Amino acid sequence: MTVNFQYVNTDVSETLSDFIQKRLDKLGEKFEFIISAQVYIKHNDNEHDAGKICNIELSLPGPRIFATSNERTYELAVNETIADLTRQLKKRKQTFKTY
Repeated sequence: MTVNFQYVNTDVSETLSDFIQKRLDKLGEKFEFIISAQVYIKHNDNEHDAGKICNIELSLPGPRIFATSNERTYELAVNETIADLTRQLKKRKQTFKTY
């Protein structure tokens, strides 16, 4: 699975990229039909208690799947986004038919 990272209003972090890559690799092993992922890490200064935003868009057969979350740390935002994507992927996997 190809993963593209984009950092908006924040510095590029290799450790955060590695953390997200590992989480997405686990997701890719469980749902083998995922083609690629676009990851957007954003920082919003206007929100004091949150402001760390993670957007992930998955490309797979059929419509793309998108999830976003806004938390106080990037790790929490990534975990919440991955959990939301997992729920969507489980629904999508139920609709696939094997012939």
